[in-house]
Amino acid sequence: MVTVMSMQPRPWPEVPELTAQVARASFPKGNIAMRIRDELGQVYADEQFAPAFGVRGAPGLSPAQLMIVSVLQFSENLTDRQAADAVRDRVSWKYALGLDLTSDGFDASVLSEHRSRLVAGGLTSLALDALLERLAGLGLVTAGSRQRTDSTYVLAAIRSLNRLELAGETVRAALEALAVAAPAWLAQVIDSSWQEVYGARIDDLHLPESQAKRAELAVQYGKDGYYLLEQVRADAAPACLAGLPAVQALRRIWVQQYYREVDAQGRQEVRRREPLPEGDGIPPGSLRLVSPYDLDARYSMKRDHGWTGCKVHISETCPGPGPVTGDGRGEMPDLITHVETTLATVTDMETLDKIHGGLARRSLLPGEHLVDSGYVSAENLVASRDRWAVRLVGPALLDHSAQARAGAGYDKTAFTFDFDTRQGTCPQGVTSSTWNPVWQQGREAIVVSWGAADCQSCPARQLCTRGKRRQVSIQPRELHEALTAARAEQSTDEFKRSYAARAGVEGTMRQATHVTGIRRARYLGLDKTRLEHNIAAAAVNIIRLDAYWTGKPLDRTRATHLARLDLSQAA
Repeated sequence: MVTVMSMQPRPWPEVPELTAQVARASFPKGNIAMRIRDELGQVYADEQFAPAFGVRGAPGLSPAQLMIVSVLQFSENLTDRQAADAVRDRVSWKYALGLDLTSDGFDASVLSEHRSRLVAGGLTSLALDALLERLAGLGLVTAGSRQRTDSTYVLAAIRSLNRLELAGETVRAALEALAVAAPAWLAQVIDSSWQEVYGARIDDLHLPESQAKRAELAVQYGKDGYYLLEQVRADAAPACLAGLPAVQALRRIWVQQYYREVDAQGRQEVRRREPLPEGDGIPPGSLRLVSPYDLDARYSMKRDHGWTGCKVHISETCPGPGPVTGDGRGEMPDLITHVETTLATVTDMETLDKIHGGLARRSLLPGEHLVDSGYVSAENLVASRDRWAVRLVGPALLDHSAQARAGAGYDKTAFTFDFDTRQGTCPQGVTSSTWNPVWQQGREAIVVSWGAADCQSCPARQLCTRGKRRQVSIQPRELHEALTAARAEQSTDEFKRSYAARAGVEGTMRQATHVTGIRRARYLGLDKTRLEHNIAAAAVNIIRLDAYWTGKPLDRTRATHLARLDLSQAA
């Protein structure tokens, strides 16, 4: 729960003279915390945080200073307690924040409250937004440049639970919440047997190994969950209980996991839902809840890797090598321009439009956008060009027909289509007999068919189809032409040279993972994780800017002594 507090905007504090003297004596060449202030000046202003505060209440600490603390915290992957201690005992942090040497800082819990307030106020992207606005003013980021984007998995801050553990832990979480909100009421609706079953975390218990006993226990969990939901909705229950997050989680998970029938005599039968076709069916992975503590976490698969959590997409500039500046500074740094945090089950193709929207909001749309095949579709090629004026560069997925998969015969690329005459021509020069606009999987498509007589007598029939005649499904004209052009372009040397720059984003993923711990969520829920990713992106940008300011290259990937060993001499 966030404490109601008001904000009294204050100007960004100057560095006290004694703090500056001690900091300069301790770090004659400065450090990253000091250079944030010296190079960027004021990045955040209290007024920017106004939506997160009420008009009444006790005045809080400066949110602008707390945001600088958060960015520094993520630049070293510190805990809240470590960050609060750093404010107290590091003179460079006091310099960055404009604090007296005698300042005792704040309690570590303030950082947690600060994040909750940002989420409640809809300011999850402010950490990166304000930094990029400042960098744009300094000419370090501009619209129209080349950028690249990639995604990676993020593990949720929860334990993995099987279906039996999920059911039991959901009931236990609801009981814990009810015991805090209305202990006297709860004592009247349950007895001591509930304490024996739900007194400890379910995944810490030794559950039965017998399948019959596990099935029996699952039904008992289901009955207990329905009983709690009935009691919470009863007239005697306090009205606030039904709205508790843990009770809402119980209701939603029970809809997905259980089914209850009532016979003519009013007797209830509780059954656990099972997958189709034998059972009642369970929701698809995109909707299925996996924990009562994080209702945004989903289980997903990407190639051969499965995880429970969410997904983050990182976009950054990649203008290419440039000359060393006159002050000795190196090449312009590649800076993160946007992070998009989504459910784990949302595809890259579905996310690209949101990424472009976020870049447009910051006035940082690229002229050329390098992505992998997961983002490239005919729809995205056209939307990027027409809606966002962005040239999308990435390998388009090839034809999935049986001929294309086998690498033999006539695949879709062997045919030509004339949208004006509404006819297709096969590799043997025969024109199609029908041209039918249809809907396929919720999308417009065109099915082009050749006559059975033509296909039956064709000498190349074995290369084309095993059926009576050949049918080819294509997209509407604009989409078809965009995809065809992209597939033709990606085979050229020019495309390969240009697209090679996309590989650099892998280094950004590695840096964000190892420096800020971005691949494992610190907090519960998609909104707080989105806030975490924006602060982490700001921290990575600060680290890269520091390397630029000091003229030092970023650390290269280290290799072990064994990996560097030259075995060619022994051979």
